[in-house]
Amino acid sequence: MNRLAKKCLIASAGLHLLLFVILLVGPAFLAEKNAAIDMTVLDVIPSKLVDELMSGGGNPNAQPPPPAPLPEPVKPQPQPETFVKPEPPQKEPPKTAKPEPIPDDKPARKPLPKISTTLVTRSDTDPKVREQAKAEAQARARAEAAKLAAAFQSAARSLKEGLSSSTTVEMPGPGGEAYANFAQVVKSVYEQAWIAPEDVADENATTKVSVTIARDGTVISARIIRDSGNVPVDKSVQATLLRVKFIAPFPEGAKEQQRTFMINFNLKAKRLLG
Repeated sequence: MNRLAKKCLIASAGLHLLLFVILLVGPAFLAEKNAAIDMTVLDVIPSKLVDELMSGGGNPNAQPPPPAPLPEPVKPQPQPETFVKPEPPQKEPPKTAKPEPIPDDKPARKPLPKISTTLVTRSDTDPKVREQAKAEAQARARAEAAKLAAAFQSAARSLKEGLSSSTTVEMPGPGGEAYANFAQVVKSVYEQAWIAPEDVADENATTKVSVTIARDGTVISARIIRDSGNVPVDKSVQATLLRVKFIAPFPEGAKEQQRTFMINFNLKAKRLLG
């Protein structure tokens, strides 16, 4: 074998070795740039958004409300034994003599007094009678107004004593202003807008979508890149993509003009969230 053949053999072996390394290591560099968002869904979206993979806010010293006490079981009380007193034997009533007949002579009734049916009318033309009636009506009105005012004052006093002077509600958290990751907000908006079909038995159905959002929060494009194989689920996801038109502006300091996110719509996770 001459020197040229040796060089060709070495070059061929080197190229084959380089090709093997590319096939072995290349997939790591050719992986998908935007992985699917895998974060918890937010119930309330705060106004401040960040790019860090975190969320926070609330009071670090806030304590959750104590659980409601369980009602004590009612113990059955023993019932006292009842003693039934035997009834005494009934005695036959003594025989009595028959009463003597009452004579028919009835005493004479006294005549009833005569009642006059003539209508008696009272004249109100007397000024003293009118003034007296007016004074009595005014006195009754003043008494009713005084009673009503006293009832209102009593109710207001009871309400003031029953309510506390101030009521505060504190949310637990790491502290500071509430904030959330932007990618988490994107997923939360689409999850809350998704109306999943109820008559689908395949809970493992997962539809993968690609969403591109502009800097001002407007959705530029949203499309399904991998269907779930279940037609009702894919139709519901497509309806969600058409329904959502706006998310939120990018966080402060963001330099990109648009961002692309991958979201997995999983039917089982949606039903667990409710």
